[in-house]
Amino acid sequence: MTRLGDTELDVFPICLGGNVFGWTADRDATFTVLDQYAAAGGNFIDSADSYSAWVDGNSGGESETLIGEWLRARGNRDDIVVATKVGRLPGRIGLSAANIKAAAEDSLRRLGVDHIDLYYAHGDDDPSIPLAETLAAFDELVREGKVRYIAASNYTAPRLAEALAVSRREGLAAFSALQPHYNLVERGEFEGELADLCAREKLGVLPYYALAIGFLTGKYRPGGDSSDSPRAERARAYLDERGVKVLTALDEIATLRDVPVSSVALAWLLGQPTVTAPIASARNTEQLADLLPAAGLELTEAELERLTDSSD
Repeated sequence: MTRLGDTELDVFPICLGGNVFGWTADRDATFTVLDQYAAAGGNFIDSADSYSAWVDGNSGGESETLIGEWLRARGNRDDIVVATKVGRLPGRIGLSAANIKAAAEDSLRRLGVDHIDLYYAHGDDDPSIPLAETLAAFDELVREGKVRYIAASNYTAPRLAEALAVSRREGLAAFSALQPHYNLVERGEFEGELADLCAREKLGVLPYYALAIGFLTGKYRPGGDSSDSPRAERARAYLDERGVKVLTALDEIATLRDVPVSSVALAWLLGQPTVTAPIASARNTEQLADLLPAAGLELTEAELERLTDSSD
């Protein structure tokens, strides 16, 4: 386990993404994946109220509902760190105080819990809503015991810094973690100013799309056909010269270490100084088995440098 920033949360080094639950993983598959993750020592599950509203017939909240059913069925709520988000559910967009309060109650109900361990602002999408209003609403949830810690997702360095300053000035609960878009082939958004800010402020960093929509699993290759995946077209967009170099480096290290390519890609993230736990999803136990070895895989400086150089 590793400590999440300055919180009192001890989390498994691989956070299990819940975006596939209720989408490409039905109830039985979701329960099986969650059971195997917990059996391997996993305790950190990431969701959002908007998962998976993009699927025909869904309205959002499907992932939270399945996670809640699993928690009740297994009776293990106290063993699991539950993270979810507010702000991007169709019909409940934004981070106004009223929206946060209503969304939190809905998430608590769907999850079947009396508190959320880590509650994210899903995105800083509407600058017309004052940060002070958003943070005051989160602070109220923390004071009521409905949320333990708050976090930010998809914030720029200036806005994150401003939010932290507002919390200090107003005496409000402050963001304890950041969920950025960050992986071996998507580095520019996080590295630099944002990473430096997280280091200075001792924020936990939990990268999403840690496997680049599946590209860093090694599933997508030049000339290959992986059209069965709903993310195939987006993942194949990485198959340029740089992407092939990254896959070659991943293959080399995976072969030498006798571990899955996915685990090497996640271990690279874990080797970055600010990263606490990358987020990766699995719609079946085969995919999960490719992720779990990363929790105990420590790459050498030479291996980290080889991977970094391949993606520069």
